[in-house]
Amino acid sequence: MKLVCTQSDLSTNLSLVSRAVPSRPTHPVLANVLLRADAQTNQVSLTAFDLSLGICTSFNTEVLEGGAIALPAKLLVDITSRLPEGEVILDDQSALESETTTGEGLIVTLKPRSGRYQVRAMSAEEFPDLPIVDSSQPIELTTASLVAGLRGSLFATSSDETKQVLTGVHLTVQQDTLEFAATDGHRLAVVETTNELPMDTENKLEVTVPARALRELQRMLAHNANSEEAIALYLDQGQVVFAWQNQRLTSRTLDGQYPAYRQLIPRQFERQLTIERKQLISTLERIAVLADQKNNIVKVSINSEAQEITLSCEAQDVGSGRESIPAQISGEDIEIAFNIKYLMDGLKELPSSEVQMYLNQALTPVIFKPLGGLNMTYLAMPVQMRN
Repeated sequence: MKLVCTQSDLSTNLSLVSRAVPSRPTHPVLANVLLRADAQTNQVSLTAFDLSLGICTSFNTEVLEGGAIALPAKLLVDITSRLPEGEVILDDQSALESETTTGEGLIVTLKPRSGRYQVRAMSAEEFPDLPIVDSSQPIELTTASLVAGLRGSLFATSSDETKQVLTGVHLTVQQDTLEFAATDGHRLAVVETTNELPMDTENKLEVTVPARALRELQRMLAHNANSEEAIALYLDQGQVVFAWQNQRLTSRTLDGQYPAYRQLIPRQFERQLTIERKQLISTLERIAVLADQKNNIVKVSINSEAQEITLSCEAQDVGSGRESIPAQISGEDIEIAFNIKYLMDGLKELPSSEVQMYLNQALTPVIFKPLGGLNMTYLAMPVQMRN
């Protein structure tokens, strides 16, 4: 195998796929990136796979001789990222020679403009194949709808591995809509996006995808966030694949029944508020300095007559903080308390200048929605106030 590519192509694509390389591989070959070079198409593909998450990407370059080899991911990323710009020759012609003379296995040589680096490699045959999804007809989604849904839901997933199904985002695919839901048991985020691309899906499809895989997908799509470009979604038992242009992400799905989250969202409310979002967030950030000293609880007092809400925190033996901000309020006065982190996390992801807050009683679910734009619902559970 022999190819000539640019340092930037090699480094960029290696960095992209290496995020699927496990930090503690269960088998030595999983610490590698599989490189395939095709002399007919002049394409190089790179694949990393930790047996759960797989990332594959390809780029065009000059392939003098085709072949495949598994290369040490971290070492290669570290070397290529530091090479000078310009052409790099990647060559494993020394492989046979090194095997016969030293018995130390495959050697790959990288030749930048002014040097030469050699790294030990492994046979491509040892590298596990990415799962093949037998779904003949993919579901096509737009990049913009996928990115919006991921941004509005991923933050609410659980990090508790004992509740595995909650460590993912639940996707519901219907004819013209895509719904994302995430909860960790304390808060719930639901985003419904309209899919502009026609789908042949008559039945509702549901799948729960690990947050780790979706964060990588979000990162890969970030530069193209507002695009109407199509992303193909393939679903099969236990596997999900997202494919676009020259990139592909595959992930196992999470087993288990996802909670019936729609039943948690109240349909009627006794109180409704409209608040300027950035002002609310900046006030919470100041109050959080004191809340962090105690129990992360912020008290919200709603004053209908004054048309304002007051945020306060009492941190015993440390101090206290209190600020009022204007709001459009309908309904009676009430005092309610929240974990300040959960409140801020959701407000930061609501994509509008003003947010609407809906509530009933001091210990019933509170709903936050953006005013206009994305159809997003953020539910935060209040906490019991201690006098």
